[in-house]
Amino acid sequence: MLIRIDPSRDAALWEQVAASVRTAIAAGKIRSGERLPSAREVAGSLDLNLHTVLRAYQELRDEGLVDMRRGRGAVVTEAADGLRRLRDDVVALASRARSLGLAPDVLASLLADVDPEEDPS
Repeated sequence: MLIRIDPSRDAALWEQVAASVRTAIAAGKIRSGERLPSAREVAGSLDLNLHTVLRAYQELRDEGLVDMRRGRGAVVTEAADGLRRLRDDVVALASRARSLGLAPDVLASLLADVDPEEDPS
């Protein structure tokens, strides 16, 4: 699994690690039941502090995407399947927006303004 970070970005390094794993899960590159590389391996390969990677893994655990157990490491949960399906929905939505001539930032703004509790009718 390839985890990418960009130290020049404003986002914290742990957020970038979590986002990279989340993206890989959503794209189906990592499936439920698969183990993530150990935090030590990731920290070593990216030249990061171990606690930075652990914070990213804890964020993914808090989101329900990863189950962390001593001795087993971080394992992707079945919530990964839902994230992958959601990504498929987002891709379809982006395609529809493109066909309507909407720029990606307009679509992002529309999504940011959506209230899931609001009655659509």
